Amino acid sequence: MANELRFDGRVAVITGAGGGLGRAYALLLAARGARVVVNDLGGAFKGGGASSEAADKVVAEIKAAGGTAVANYDSVEQGDKIVQTALDSFGQLDIIVNNAGILRDVTFQKMTHDDWDMIRRVHLDGAFKVTHAAWPHLRDRKYGRIINTSSAAGIYGNFGQVNYATAKLGLVGFTYALALEGKKNNVHVNAIAPIAGSRMTETVLPPDLLEALKPEYVASLVAWLCHEDCDETGGLFEVGGGYYAKLRRERARGKTFRLGKPVSPEALRAAWGEVTSFERAEHPDSINASMEPVLSNVSAGPGKGGNEFIDVDQALGYEYPEVRTSYDERDLALYALAVGAAKDPLDQAGLGLVYERHGEGFKPLPTYAVVPALAAVFKLAEEGKSAPGLNFGFDRILHGEQALEILAPLPPKAKLSHRARVKAIYDKGKHALVVTEIRTFDDAGRELARNETTTFIRGAGGWGGERGPSNEGPGVPERAPDQTREDQTAPNQALLYRLTGDWNPLHADPGFAQGFGFERPILHGLCTYGFAGRHLVEAFAPKRDPRYLKSMRARFADSVFPGETLVTEMWKDGETGVRFQVRAKERNKIVLSGGHAEFFRELPKEAPKPAAAPAQGPAAAPGKPTSAGVFAAIGQHVAAHPELAAKIKKVFQFRLSDPDSVWTLDLQSNSVAAGETAAAQCTLAMTDADFVAMASGQADAMKLFSTGKLKISGDVMASQKLGFLKDVDLKSASAPAAAPAPAAAAGGPSSAGIFAAIGKHVASKPEIAAKVKKVFQFRLSGPDSVWTLNLQDAPGSVAEGETAPAQCTLSMSDADFVAMASGQADAMKLFSTGKLKISGDVMASQKLGFLKDVDVKSAASAPAPAAAPKAAAAAPKAAAEPAAPKVFAALAKRLAEAPALARELDALVQIKVAEPDARWVIDARKAPATVAEGESNDAVATVTLRDEDLAELARGASAQTLYQRGRLRVDGDVRVAHRLGLFKGLI
Repeated sequence: MANELRFDGRVAVITGAGGGLGRAYALLLAARGARVVVNDLGGAFKGGGASSEAADKVVAEIKAAGGTAVANYDSVEQGDKIVQTALDSFGQLDIIVNNAGILRDVTFQKMTHDDWDMIRRVHLDGAFKVTHAAWPHLRDRKYGRIINTSSAAGIYGNFGQVNYATAKLGLVGFTYALALEGKKNNVHVNAIAPIAGSRMTETVLPPDLLEALKPEYVASLVAWLCHEDCDETGGLFEVGGGYYAKLRRERARGKTFRLGKPVSPEALRAAWGEVTSFERAEHPDSINASMEPVLSNVSAGPGKGGNEFIDVDQALGYEYPEVRTSYDERDLALYALAVGAAKDPLDQAGLGLVYERHGEGFKPLPTYAVVPALAAVFKLAEEGKSAPGLNFGFDRILHGEQALEILAPLPPKAKLSHRARVKAIYDKGKHALVVTEIRTFDDAGRELARNETTTFIRGAGGWGGERGPSNEGPGVPERAPDQTREDQTAPNQALLYRLTGDWNPLHADPGFAQGFGFERPILHGLCTYGFAGRHLVEAFAPKRDPRYLKSMRARFADSVFPGETLVTEMWKDGETGVRFQVRAKERNKIVLSGGHAEFFRELPKEAPKPAAAPAQGPAAAPGKPTSAGVFAAIGQHVAAHPELAAKIKKVFQFRLSDPDSVWTLDLQSNSVAAGETAAAQCTLAMTDADFVAMASGQADAMKLFSTGKLKISGDVMASQKLGFLKDVDLKSASAPAAAPAPAAAAGGPSSAGIFAAIGKHVASKPEIAAKVKKVFQFRLSGPDSVWTLNLQDAPGSVAEGETAPAQCTLSMSDADFVAMASGQADAMKLFSTGKLKISGDVMASQKLGFLKDVDVKSAASAPAPAAAPKAAAAAPKAAAEPAAPKVFAALAKRLAEAPALARELDALVQIKVAEPDARWVIDARKAPATVAEGESNDAVATVTLRDEDLAELARGASAQTLYQRGRLRVDGDVRVAHRLGLFKGLI
């Protein structure tokens, strides 16, 4: 047979080989060239008696077939004698198959000490003694294959086999641990759990099943695991009847209780579903992985506490999924009416809150910003998306406080996104407070408002946690109010306000309200809040313009019944502040307390759109650290502290995303470098932004890990040794504006001379191009020049100009290039400070290490490489017809015929085409989308590419591929690049 797995020159010891499985192993290995020691005591399957007949018969079979074998009749409890037989007979030992076994099946109640001991001695002690005797020989030869025989009874348990199951599962642990010890010496250890016809199974399995369970099926697996080509070690396999499968450990995700507080049986009972659920199962493959949750919990330190209703550690800081909503003039007008506006329809200021065509402009009430924010929270609750660790029902919840901050005037209509998080949790003794922050953005990414909703949770306090701020608030002066406004609510006020989105039956259903102890439905607290906000605007905003209201906070102190009169009492507090409270006049009850508002000094302007992001990913704000800068600082730190490498001796790899980069922290050679410069033992994966936040102390590593934002693989325990990173000085990690580079000294090397030297170097070493196989473009500035280093094909070349499509582009000043090439500037430092920019195939830049070997001494006087021949020198060609008009005409037709495609792009996008220049705008904010020639200042993203690349996109080229190769640029919302599939097939 071609490619037959052979065992020529190998020596195998097989215990219990006088029949059944052992005999099948012996015959197969011998037939394929192995010299075999056939061990069998020759006793009964229960362990009694002894005979040489069984082993002798198998040896005879092997010899008759032309193989080589010797018999051994010792008990496996005398493992050293069995091993010595192999050494005496063949002078070496390569393979051990621990197969010998007996049965003493009996229920535990009737089991004797002898039943227990005999099974353990044969199965567990026997495997140990044979293997232990062979181990030194295998280690010395740097080769060995060991197979241990477990059983389904050991893995799953079986009635009447407590002794047998215990021993067989013990062999699994024996295998796992021994595999770790043997791996470095090429000694592989595996275990099988076979089912086959044998002396031990013939009494418990029916004849027809025994016929199907031929030992030869199992022998094939044993032979493969014993072969030198098999790299498997530490594995456990079920096998029998033609079925082969590897087993692995599985455990539930489980429940972690933070340390520092007792875990009661009741707490476990409540969390038992998490403890036992395999819905998000894990598969630890090492003791390090198994200990990961415990070590993480220990590293996190004492928890913040909680009880059966609130787990502070789980809930605090939780970020809810983003929710999208929208509103228009109708929603704003309805809200204004619902909070009492325009009772006098001839009042011009009031009319401007409800009439979208008002001559002085339609002006939304700023307090409307609480409506979509709370609607987002309600939507999450309806979908069952609650914060982990908040385990209370609606029956315990009361709306305690509401704070609103307006960051930009609300537009007449908008599409919004809301990002909510649990900001604070306070223990008020018997009760608790949960503060939820909700940030609201428009569809251009501008933040419009921030809400803080404080929820009062009845009976959920008492764990001894932080109490938070006093309930008293700022209070009101003891003098008479500076301004007062009175408004009687309508008897159906709650029915009107609920149309804004708060559908709680407590405000509409009399029976429901009575069930909660109220004589009739009560008014929404946020309706009273809206009345107060309108009163504040009427009293203190210039010309009653609601856009002046900046912020507003109040506590819900008592209920209001529809029809009652609301009295808002207000006191000036400094130049722009106002304190206020609201009283239910008929009952003289304070219903809103601790109120405070702030007004803008001047009318706020519309918030600017977020700055467009560069194509290579979001730039760091001035003075903010970048990941490249952080790694540069880490490099300086470890270089200054060589004791770190001497102590840690590990290699770490950081895989960052958005934008993608890879960094290696090598604490064996004490270095930091971009790329995979050494084999990593521990890998940490996270986003670029999360890494920078973690390194600068703005994000907690343990929290990132526990929320899945930081993933650690490999030697997880090694990550515990990175605590020194908190000592790294990040002052130099930001990316300041590049200072002018010093001019080259007279007589020093020039960039043209250096490229000439590079060209000479690669021409003399064709192996460089054969290895690198990339095209690099250097774009220098001050003075401007472009150089192409073509290492696509040997011997490689250097030329001025864009002589070939580049896979990797490096941009820097001419002076910085000269300084870097002559060894006066470090490439990593130039990169980390933003002076060197790399685009396209960033990883390819790691292959430019050979440049340090270039002799630049002669570069001062070296002639420049010949410039690339101009296109004009070639035979004249007819000017190609631009593709853009044809592409955009086809796109307009496609969008008109399929209006639903607008949802695929869902944005206003500017397309800038070069060579020849053209400008097009695609407006897909509503269907049908439109395509027009021209420019727009409202685009959320600008896509820039050449006319020929636009044609490639229309023919089916991937936008992502063009982007990665530097042929397509996206400024602004880079996600737009993923939505350009609608260009496919236009030409």
